[in-house]
Amino acid sequence: MAKKLNLSHIRQLQTDAKENIESYSDPENPKALEQFTSKMKAVLLADPAMLESVPEYLPLALAGRVQFPAAAKTQWRQWLASGKMPSWDEFKVSIAFNNADLPLVKAVRAHSESLLIEACAALFLLAEDKPLPAAKRKAKQDADDDSYEADEQAADEDEDYTADDYDGYAAEDDDSDEEGYDDQYDEIRFKHEG
Repeated sequence: MAKKLNLSHIRQLQTDAKENIESYSDPENPKALEQFTSKMKAVLLADPAMLESVPEYLPLALAGRVQFPAAAKTQWRQWLASGKMPSWDEFKVSIAFNNADLPLVKAVRAHSESLLIEACAALFLLAEDKPLPAAKRKAKQDADDDSYEADEQAADEDEDYTADDYDGYAAEDDDSDEEGYDDQYDEIRFKHEG
């Protein structure tokens, strides 16, 4: 009997990995994610059982270091659509691990093969996650701009006041040019300043 993929767990792994990747993507420290994943790999290699409490660390540790051959992408989509977990023989030919990560992959497989497969499914979903195509993004931006302009116009109609509507203030009463009005701030000196 074929095993089932835990799709809700895979989606959660995908979400957690995406959030962690975004949080470590720092333009001021571009190596932050790489340094973090390097430390994480060492910890997971030493103690794969740790994944029982923090399974989201595995997709993060392997992020950007796993490739899905073009021919296997259709198979991954089918597995995810049907919820069927691939056999180890199917899985191992549908993914390419970085050679440096093979010791970690072997250790995790020995601990929990299904966790390794589900973490890789989450990575597949991350790799397939694409932004809106340019045409749709432009149309959405235009719609957002139109909505904003309509809101601004409605606000202007609701609050169409003139200076004459206010008691005690009219355009000719502008006293900001009154002698000495801002003079108190013109020459500020600090101690020990010449």
